[in-house]
Amino acid sequence: MLNQTLSSKRKSYEVLMKALMLTSAALTAALVLFLLVYVLAKGIPNITWELLSTKPSALTGTIGILPDILNTVYILVATLLIVLPLGVGAAIYLTEYASNKKVVGAIEYAAETLSGIPSIIYGLVGMLLFSNSIGTCLMAGALTLAIMNLPTIMRTTQESLKTVPQSYREGAFGLGAGKWRVVRTVVLPGCVDGVITGCILSAGRIFGESAALLFTAGFAHAVNGVIAGLSAPGATLTVALYVYAKEQGEFGVAFAIAAILMVLTVLINFAATLVQKHFEKRRSI
Repeated sequence: MLNQTLSSKRKSYEVLMKALMLTSAALTAALVLFLLVYVLAKGIPNITWELLSTKPSALTGTIGILPDILNTVYILVATLLIVLPLGVGAAIYLTEYASNKKVVGAIEYAAETLSGIPSIIYGLVGMLLFSNSIGTCLMAGALTLAIMNLPTIMRTTQESLKTVPQSYREGAFGLGAGKWRVVRTVVLPGCVDGVITGCILSAGRIFGESAALLFTAGFAHAVNGVIAGLSAPGATLTVALYVYAKEQGEFGVAFAIAAILMVLTVLINFAATLVQKHFEKRRSI
């Protein structure tokens, strides 16, 4: 009798927990679906070729986001060029060269702490360090974003390096290869999926960042080349969304930019999934 009572309570508990998990999953999926449908429904009708291919003009009253698109591309490329060597190099040192476990633990703890700091604080520090020295420009914003995304690149690369079997390293050492040659020809090719995944995740954060760029990159809507653009103030798509919605009350344009950013975010997540599946298939062969 006692066993039957315990079994009945256990089954009731399992049913209750399953119901709670299903409810949580359904609410999460419904929230994501609602945001996607709402933003796309509000934004897609406002996306026109004129909006995408022109720059704002006070004389004609034209509103265009071409400068903002170019600025977003510039700052994305500049940030990745800065943060990739630093993040991958730090991960290689911590995983392959560092022997002091306390130092490694301290650096990893510092990286975890950096990843949890609010972006507005990065913007304030970037303004004091970079904007005051090189001026308010896209390069100052790129340097700030590089610091923000350094923990992401470092940790994803580090975890991917740890998945490379130790036997690969030992086999290369047995053939007479040096430490750097083993890292360069054996270890890094085996963890390239982690590097690419970290790069994609960082790109998603760069696309969606606005608070730090408000302090460092500025609000300008001018079309410039790569070199001139990086050395001049400029608004990215997220900053432009804030300006049009908060400062100018152009909610149609703001929703159009939001729809573009939403599509980019979905594509980035889809690309990360494809990369992961591609390298999983290669490893299984």
